[in-house]
Amino acid sequence: MSDSEPILTLRPRAAAASNGVIANGHENFPQTTIRFDRQELREILAIYGRKVAAGEWRDYAIDMSRDKAVFSVFRKTSEWPLVRIEKVPKLARKQGAYSVVAATGAILKRGHDLKRVLDVLDKARLRVVR
Repeated sequence: MSDSEPILTLRPRAAAASNGVIANGHENFPQTTIRFDRQELREILAIYGRKVAAGEWRDYAIDMSRDKAVFSVFRKTSEWPLVRIEKVPKLARKQGAYSVVAATGAILKRGHDLKRVLDVLDKARLRVVR
């Protein structure tokens, strides 16, 4: 497996084949679905793991559509997402494909490099230790 190969979800093959959609040899996603690749998920889950260990985050959800892929982070499962990490390829040439959006809808950071965009989450809760 390569780093650019998408992670496949587990769906019954009959359901995927009935849609008649085959993308890159995989039957699970239509060609127009935007998704995070392995390297992007590795970077996102690394910061997610640190925040879970610190007790700040507890749950996540991944949404994929034709326009964007979204990784939402929750403090509790029943709440609104605290932070959304979005990938919108249409904005790649203009403002950058990646953005971090707060619960209020404010864009905390946007850019072309996912690592730099995710840096805003590490710096968000710096505390003085005595």
